[in-house]
Amino acid sequence: MTYRTPPQDTLDLAAIRVRHTLLLLGLLWQGDRARVDLARELGMSRSAISSIVSELMDAGLVCETGPRAAQGGGSGQAGRRATMLALNTRAAFLLALDLGASHVRVDLLDLRCKTLASRTAVHDIACGPAPTYALVAGLTREVLGESGVVREAVVGVGAGVPGPVDHATGGVVQPPNMGGWDGENVTAGLGAALGLPALVENDANLGALAEARFGVYQGEPDLIYVKAATGIGAGVMLGGRLHRGVRGGAGEIGHISINERGPVGRSGNPGSLESYAAGQVLVEVARARRAAGAPSTLPGGLTLADLIAGANSDSLAREVWAEAGHHLGVAISTALNLFNPGAVVIGGRLTGAGEVFLTAIRESALSRTLRVNADHTPIEFSSLGADAGVLGAGAMLLDHLFTPAGLRHLCRIASVGRSPPPTPRRSTPTPPHPFFSLGGTL
Repeated sequence: MTYRTPPQDTLDLAAIRVRHTLLLLGLLWQGDRARVDLARELGMSRSAISSIVSELMDAGLVCETGPRAAQGGGSGQAGRRATMLALNTRAAFLLALDLGASHVRVDLLDLRCKTLASRTAVHDIACGPAPTYALVAGLTREVLGESGVVREAVVGVGAGVPGPVDHATGGVVQPPNMGGWDGENVTAGLGAALGLPALVENDANLGALAEARFGVYQGEPDLIYVKAATGIGAGVMLGGRLHRGVRGGAGEIGHISINERGPVGRSGNPGSLESYAAGQVLVEVARARRAAGAPSTLPGGLTLADLIAGANSDSLAREVWAEAGHHLGVAISTALNLFNPGAVVIGGRLTGAGEVFLTAIRESALSRTLRVNADHTPIEFSSLGADAGVLGAGAMLLDHLFTPAGLRHLCRIASVGRSPPPTPRRSTPTPPHPFFSLGGTL
């Protein structure tokens, strides 16, 4: 009797090769290596490594950079030094968008997320989708023009928005800080406006991706990023993966009620964190106290910028920031007790208030957290500053490109730079290629 192996048990050699290719690219993304280094780190034969490298060099994704530098400067070292390999970081390009409540930023990045050109414009996102897409399209033309990169060499668009995103559809769902956007499919809207495949994510989630890949705690598998600005949100990394929840709404820390009898915030929840510590709320609190006679050197029509500038010099500003830090710390203690992360990183405009704000956050959070969840868990401001949004968008695109289907898309786009430039056409733009297609190899 002949035993026939079921089709699902068949060894897919092509899929294994693609997996090895992705692992190799990941190592070269981290830094230059020789073929012998790659063989050792991946546990593969040098012939198998050479075959994959040749394929990637043909695709334009990998290049040779010359012999390995002599160890210790020893000019008398015998033998032939290994040839080093590098990721061709300009084989293709990434378009990163940071759509904030009051600004739009567009960056063109290389494959290591280095900014090649950047544009930022003041913009009220409550103006709605159409004006926002038009602005993004104009800024995109500017960064492409400055860098001399053709649109066909861009693999896709990654965008962060200040509201909940349904991960399955790319649509925003009841965003408290994005009036006029409820139900808008931002993935489709950006794709149509730019003629490129798009991925959209909540801005705090992108902050978490940026910190995990580029920040001080890069490589930390369990990390919470809190963005404190016009609104307050959190991105949660668990086991090295972004935790989105069932639809994408995980991490909405700004809408946790820290006082069930407190004021109603923009989300409609009584006593939510945002109703105590969101940027405009702090401005209103400071204005009211100043009008009531609180001593202060802040101007009469003070703004958030004034409040930040006076954080360490004005008594009223210090009081407001200490209270805001206390409230944020209460919410962070809940996250610490739920997830026991390896680090909590705080970003966003409110971190400009500095030490008075951070000290209050730490004291409030750690005093309310079980020791097992508080010990060895640093709470720090982000070192990435205003770049967190675009770096997170770049990290999201890389995560998608370094998949089997994403690799096919990357190789297709990389071939643009190795072919004659396309002939301009006046016809209607064709729909952008999707990032993912089923099956296949390089």
